[in-house]
Amino acid sequence: MLLIGFVIFVLGMLALDLGVFHRTPHEVTPREALAWTGVWVALAMLFAAGLALFAPAHSALAFVTGYVLEESLSIDNIFVIVLILDYFRVPRVCQHRVLFYGVLGALVMRGLFIGLGAVLLERFDWVLYIFGALLVITALRMVFRKDEAFNGDENAVVRFIRRMLPVSAGYDGKRFFTRENGRRVATPLFVVLILVEVTDLVFAVDSIPAVFGVTRDSLVVFTSNIFAVMGLRSLFFVLAAVVDRFALLKYGLAVILAFIGAKMLASDVVHVGTGVSLGVVLGVLALSIVASAIRDSRARRAGG
Repeated sequence: MLLIGFVIFVLGMLALDLGVFHRTPHEVTPREALAWTGVWVALAMLFAAGLALFAPAHSALAFVTGYVLEESLSIDNIFVIVLILDYFRVPRVCQHRVLFYGVLGALVMRGLFIGLGAVLLERFDWVLYIFGALLVITALRMVFRKDEAFNGDENAVVRFIRRMLPVSAGYDGKRFFTRENGRRVATPLFVVLILVEVTDLVFAVDSIPAVFGVTRDSLVVFTSNIFAVMGLRSLFFVLAAVVDRFALLKYGLAVILAFIGAKMLASDVVHVGTGVSLGVVLGVLALSIVASAIRDSRARRAGG
């Protein structure tokens, strides 16, 4: 019953967002984005308070840990989306529309992923070790990964879309499809939408197992994921202009993923409480953000 009510709430918020607040496309200002980010954080904490009152005692703490984990990992996702939007020069008035439908697709995909993960963990305990190993490998790749500019001409997804669909040379307002020379063609906005969906799919492969490393309660995993994804759009507009200043954040995220992965791999030997997990996630995240800010400040002073 709680799950049904939660899904109805999410659909209602999406309808309110697109049908009322963004019925007329407009450029999202940092102030508006910051306000919406605050709304979604407040709603998430209100939900956590509800869990603390009406659910088992550990559920609220597990939810907050999963939510913080998802939000922190989404910052890396935002960096990639910024590169995609910049490459395709998506008009600012259309960016919210792309992210809105990107979130809509992400909700469906993550729901399916979480359902599949819950079924696998219930039937096969050894899947937990696969998830743990996956997180450790991802952490190592994150540490040694070199930041590269997005190149749409060489991107496999873009090439596949252009082979399957005719794509117009320019945008047609907020439309994903338009008519060109009498035939229906996709616009670059549709290509960007698919790229955003694929990007979230790739990140979900890491983030969902990470939350399962905190709790195996599928309802908590689902709700923490959805709250984080719903807040991703507003968080994007808050961080898009400054995301390059968090140069050391990826190392912090790598440490967090490695910690959760190691926790899963050693679950039969060592029990790490949810409170400890939350403390590690918050501590490492804060340390990497502060270190990034100090480094950025020094670089700016050195540059004059």
